[in-house]
Amino acid sequence: MEYRKFPQGYALRLDPGEEVVECLTRLVDREHVRLGTVSALGAANDVTIGIFDTAEKKYYSKRYQGQFEISALVGNVTRQEGRPYLHLHITIGNPTTGEVYAGHLSACTISATLELFLQVWDGEIDRKLSDTVGLNLLEFQA
Repeated sequence: MEYRKFPQGYALRLDPGEEVVECLTRLVDREHVRLGTVSALGAANDVTIGIFDTAEKKYYSKRYQGQFEISALVGNVTRQEGRPYLHLHITIGNPTTGEVYAGHLSACTISATLELFLQVWDGEIDRKLSDTVGLNLLEFQA
């Protein structure tokens, strides 16, 4: 992973074999990012996507291996109990078959490159587990 800092955030490039969630978490931790938004595109060959079942309050994950274009990777960076919390969603497409998959990003290994922009916001928003919903929701404090 290589990156450059700008007044409004960071531009990152990930190379083949690098894992997106791991690299972004490392950067957020190293640079003390408390709040931000993520936008990226690229290519991957091993992606795990989760879908949340609201009735069961449980994620179901599926792993996709092959050559995929990342047409959209979006999300945010917050904190939970002081630690980085990434909430990322991804849309990937198979250029050969035209199949498209989307959902909550659990893991993604880059096959060619990933171009990611992390916009940093002033302030901090925490997360707290909602027993009602079963997810870690944004926690706004006065």
